Amino acid sequence: MKICQAAALAAFVTSASAFSSVAFVASRSSTARFQSAVAEQTETSTSSEEKSKARGPTRFDRLKQLYKGPRFIATDQEVPFSYEDFAQAVSVTEYAFERNSVVQGVAVEYSGEKGCLVDIGAKASAFLPAQESSLYMADNAGLSDVIPLDTPMNFQIISEEDENGQLIVSVKRIQYKEAWEKVLTLSESDEVVEAQVVAVNRGGAICLIEGLRAFLPGSHLAGQLPDESLIGQTLKLKFLEVNQENGKLVVSNRKAVVEQQMADLSRGDLVEGIVKALKPYGAFVEVGGMSGLLHISQISYDRIDDLEKVLQPGMAVKCMIIDHDKVNGRIALSTKTLEPEPGDMLKNSQMVYDNAEQTAILYHEKMEAQRLEREKAARDIVLGLGDSLDDLDGSSSSDPLKDVSDSLDSLLS
Repeated sequence: MKICQAAALAAFVTSASAFSSVAFVASRSSTARFQSAVAEQTETSTSSEEKSKARGPTRFDRLKQLYKGPRFIATDQEVPFSYEDFAQAVSVTEYAFERNSVVQGVAVEYSGEKGCLVDIGAKASAFLPAQESSLYMADNAGLSDVIPLDTPMNFQIISEEDENGQLIVSVKRIQYKEAWEKVLTLSESDEVVEAQVVAVNRGGAICLIEGLRAFLPGSHLAGQLPDESLIGQTLKLKFLEVNQENGKLVVSNRKAVVEQQMADLSRGDLVEGIVKALKPYGAFVEVGGMSGLLHISQISYDRIDDLEKVLQPGMAVKCMIIDHDKVNGRIALSTKTLEPEPGDMLKNSQMVYDNAEQTAILYHEKMEAQRLEREKAARDIVLGLGDSLDDLDGSSSSDPLKDVSDSLDSLLS
């Protein structure tokens, strides 16, 4: 009996010892896992802090550092609005800043050359990128030249709020829309506009109209070539093509110049030009950006068998305008009206050009005398017709022209 009890006791001790060993091992394993988790968390926190330091403090972090709490100013006056009322009003205020909507705001701070912060009344200041600050910015202009601080301006919202509640705004897109509206109005009224040349290329020049880039083809430059000397010049232009949908704007300097000059030209005016081309029927002469036709029959009173013996491309000539079409910008020229004697253009054309001014004066005097003679002859005919009608009806009047008019009215009635 005692032997059995001793054996049972030994077995119990052995089992308890084994259980304690297992519990001890399990405890050590749990401790190791806990320590490993703590170490991993510590490492993660350290890594996050390092990344945060690498990124630098956010704008809100800087604001938190600068914020020192509300400042209460002692006063004897009672105000009907407390800080609690203000906080409640802010909490229930709804901010409706939709994309593409236009709001008013003021620039409050420049962010270097990248842009500036704009107060538009939102919970966070909006950001205006430098590339969205103006439709066109000169090479030597800066952000402060186009976006002054503390000046109310309109801004267009071009993004949704980011994670910090910040919006992106633009001034350029507002100016772009307004510029096209002005250009369309000018085009519809067919007005002459002035624009500055900002660049040149092989095909022509680039001009700025209301901040929009317009293409001026080289063939539509009046008397000039599209070279570097053109940059900075202000030219008169008319629209050739206006397409807002495709953003295409094409203009002409020649058309504007021709229209202006045609308004100032009259029959009988003496002009100077350059022979540009010879044709079997005459010569084309450029006069101040316009192309005029000097017909072969208007070169001399004598017959011309070989036009090239009289005129050559590049030759400077003086001509008289004998006709013009202001609508289409065409002029008809003559040199035979400048000949002191018939055939002088074939004998000595330079002498004709040297005396052109004096000859033109004599020609105008001659034409004026002929005009007066024609008017006198016409008046004599009318007066004679009036006397005849007076004899027919036996009446007399101090105004024969009125008698003629009355008589014709009675006949027509």
